[in-house]
Amino acid sequence: MHKKNKAGKKSSQTDIVKGKLDISKNGMGFVIVEGQEKDIIVRPNDFNRAFHGDIVRVQINKGLSKDKRIEGKVVDVAERKQTEFIGNIQMSKNFAFFIPASEKPIPDFYIAADKLNGAQDNERVVVKLVSWDKSEKKPIGEVISILKSEDENDMAMKEILIETGFPLAFDKEVLAEVKKLQQHIAREEISKRKDYRDILTFTIDPVDAKDFDDALSIRNLDNGNYEIGVHIADVSHFVKPGTLLDKVAYERATSVYLPDRVNPMLPEKISNELCSLRPHEDKYTFSAIFQITNRAEIKHTWLGRTIIHSNHRFNYDEVQDIIEKKDGLHYKPIALLNDLAQKFRRERFRNGAINFSSQEVKFELDDKGKPIGIVIKESKDAHKLIEEFMLLANRSVAAYVSKIKVNKEPIPFPYRIHDTPDDEKLKPFIAFAKKFGYTFDMHDEAAVAASFNKMLKDVQGKPEQHVLEQLGIRTMSKAIYTSSNIGHYGLGFEHYCHFTSPIRRYPDVMVHRILLQCLEKDLKLDKKMDERCKHCSDRERKAMEAERAGNKYKQVEFMKNYLGEEFDGIISGVASFGFFVETVTHKCEGMVTARDLSDYDDFRLDEADYALVGLRTGQKFRMGDSVRIKVVAANLSKRQLDYEWVTDKKGISNREMGKPATGIKHKSPLANKAKSGSQSTRKKK
Repeated sequence: MHKKNKAGKKSSQTDIVKGKLDISKNGMGFVIVEGQEKDIIVRPNDFNRAFHGDIVRVQINKGLSKDKRIEGKVVDVAERKQTEFIGNIQMSKNFAFFIPASEKPIPDFYIAADKLNGAQDNERVVVKLVSWDKSEKKPIGEVISILKSEDENDMAMKEILIETGFPLAFDKEVLAEVKKLQQHIAREEISKRKDYRDILTFTIDPVDAKDFDDALSIRNLDNGNYEIGVHIADVSHFVKPGTLLDKVAYERATSVYLPDRVNPMLPEKISNELCSLRPHEDKYTFSAIFQITNRAEIKHTWLGRTIIHSNHRFNYDEVQDIIEKKDGLHYKPIALLNDLAQKFRRERFRNGAINFSSQEVKFELDDKGKPIGIVIKESKDAHKLIEEFMLLANRSVAAYVSKIKVNKEPIPFPYRIHDTPDDEKLKPFIAFAKKFGYTFDMHDEAAVAASFNKMLKDVQGKPEQHVLEQLGIRTMSKAIYTSSNIGHYGLGFEHYCHFTSPIRRYPDVMVHRILLQCLEKDLKLDKKMDERCKHCSDRERKAMEAERAGNKYKQVEFMKNYLGEEFDGIISGVASFGFFVETVTHKCEGMVTARDLSDYDDFRLDEADYALVGLRTGQKFRMGDSVRIKVVAANLSKRQLDYEWVTDKKGISNREMGKPATGIKHKSPLANKAKSGSQSTRKKK
């Protein structure tokens, strides 16, 4: 049996191929090879020191297994995806074993007595893999952290980070490298940059932010136009290719935002000090400078390295207050920026951008990290002001780089792309929306986008708003990084990239480096760009998993206080095994199982109607319906909430009683898929 690989060549059955090792709960391994239809089976004895998630090289065995599956054995670990693990210490006389706590089979680690770092028998610890070569029967590890049982929240958040493959701390070698970086502004460096230190400049960030990676400057020009600068922390000045610091930043690829902490991509000395655009400090920046008319027409764009001096640090609430009251510090420039941003925004939607609403769900925490309240923050004018200027900078950089060719070919560059909706998801959604009277023009992609915007506008305040907004989001493709530029459908941009957040995203660092090479006409083409883009997209997905898990943990922790109490809720997702409900008051999601509904009827999933339907009564539980629930269980270890459907005395649902589904503006799970927690915009797209 021969298959053609992506290059069109036949692969022999003794080939060595590279892929990702996926180990199932029962211990069997499967190596997923890009471009290959079937996974390669790897039996437990053939893992050759590889862990679940590792990128491995596999030698394909001659012949096929009984079920005609391809089998192979791992010959080498090309890339470790996880080097830190959580579990328990088991002491012996002069050494210890570490027993990993994982659903996936992982061998015990050997821990030398001098590598226990104070850990005692049966304590919960974080262990780092030190080595595992051919001469070692077991992985060799060292304890890097002891998880105290009295701080259950801290342990839970660390476990989430470890589960998703994010290290909890930076190695001392990395911190030593960072310590050598110079903070003072060098005259020689200033001479290479445009000096914007005398121009009004300020930052606008969340109230609790410490890493300020963007600032805006504004001044009037003699020709009646405005010069507005979007200044971004020049991380690439400090983080150089080939350094240990660059290596660990790439491996993480993103900061992770949990309810009570940030797990940063870069050490705090860089993210909060050297690169943070703090007020009243000179800082190196990479900037997009625009000449703009009062009609929001871009007359000229300049890209390059600069030096700035922020005059003030605003938070979003302060700027929103200034906009609404039409008074306050720097009111006139803020009002002008807001006016231009609104014009940019209107133009974007005219050109095909889709206007999905955004908001942020945040937990109020006590000093122990326990949730004591939940706050829902809608995106207001102050957020949209920053968003529009960041979008402008991002698209301008991508448009500039897209024009540069080498041998008539585009240069490798990490574009941020967003594909058009998948027909398999779009068609059933359009049929569902039609039941509420909303029609879609399927003539072309632009017509579909226009139809989405019309629906999102018309549905405001109506009972079906919640379900159509959430299902509409579900039809969308996921944005990813790639060197193949197909544009960004959701934003309506032909060219787009991430340039504005290099402190927290590695693709932005890559963009800065390539942009500088273009400006200096010193191109170094990166042949591994697609591999790097895929890695960054993968890490972004893992960070989102961690953030959802962190928020779900906080939801469960919060709702433990309300066991036995009843709440109004909105059905936020349906599946064959039950339906998910998000409480109106707290936005906390739990499940009502089909098993618990069996006393009323035998319910089956109607996928086309996004509903569970009773076979005898015809009773429906449809996404977006309002229901009454009781909190019956809150399992922190599983991060799971169980709800019970509450009926009236006759067993009739709220919906049958004529109570309309409420239009709640909030993010929630989609049909057949459980999602929960904070939907933080963190300013930039």
